[in-house]
Amino acid sequence: MRATILTALILLFGMTTADAYAQRAASPRGEAATQIGGAYDGGDYSGGKWIAVDYGRPILRGRTNIFGDGENRGEKVTGGAPVWRAGANKSTRIMTEADLQFGEHKLPAGEYSLFVDLGSDSSTLILSSHGAKNSFREDIEGLWGSYGYTPDKDVLRVAMDVSQQDRSVDQFTISFINMIQTGGTLALMWEHTVMTADFSLAQ
Repeated sequence: MRATILTALILLFGMTTADAYAQRAASPRGEAATQIGGAYDGGDYSGGKWIAVDYGRPILRGRTNIFGDGENRGEKVTGGAPVWRAGANKSTRIMTEADLQFGEHKLPAGEYSLFVDLGSDSSTLILSSHGAKNSFREDIEGLWGSYGYTPDKDVLRVAMDVSQQDRSVDQFTISFINMIQTGGTLALMWEHTVMTADFSLAQ
């Protein structure tokens, strides 16, 4: 009897685990977050302002040359949209509690959609006031991914530095790098491509 119950429990656990993996999103959401502008006083950090990016994280799954080259650059990732959603599914969203400076452009504190214009030989970071839908069926104002994107809601556009690395990043990753208390670099990494944009606290 005990053996039968134990066998049933093992089978149930196995089915539950398999079912959980079967229901796992193909491009799970991720978050990149940091704080700037604060300071340590006696071991306690205070005064920092949060910056956070919520985004879908697609996986290569054997694909190569994910961004393409020349006139075809971006076709694999945009799916026919005018710009890349910098991730998958729901539009990538960036929230900042502090006013930021990207090059000559000031970004007021708030929440924005983040896109990338993948030109034939360049990448342009776009921060936009377009809202975001949780699904393409949702009947609210906003975009699903970057479909329907129009530049009239751009808050800023800034050229990104693009480089290639030897190691391949399998799952699309957004990260904050080279951070100091007054700013740092926003980095987008996938396969061998690294796209970066420097920012600082706005004066």
